[in-house]
Amino acid sequence: MLTTRKKKAIMKDHGVHETDTGSASVQIALLTKQIAELTQHLKKHKKDNHSRRGLLKMVGKRRRLLKYLEKTDEKAHKALIKKIDL
Repeated sequence: MLTTRKKKAIMKDHGVHETDTGSASVQIALLTKQIAELTQHLKKHKKDNHSRRGLLKMVGKRRRLLKYLEKTDEKAHKALIKKIDL
């Protein structure tokens, strides 16, 4: 689970302006961080199937957002991928 401080730091790094919370790049960055944390959780708790389902839903949502960003703004898509190491 991401804390409010971590979320604000991610929003500040990836947002277009200071109060940007809903743009595709911010959402992708937040999902990437959540996916990384949940992956660590699942390495320890191998039988937690409810969390595994949530992880798969997050990965699908991130994939859809990346596809949308690629269609609308290819430069931002490439920059974001480079920035978050995908």
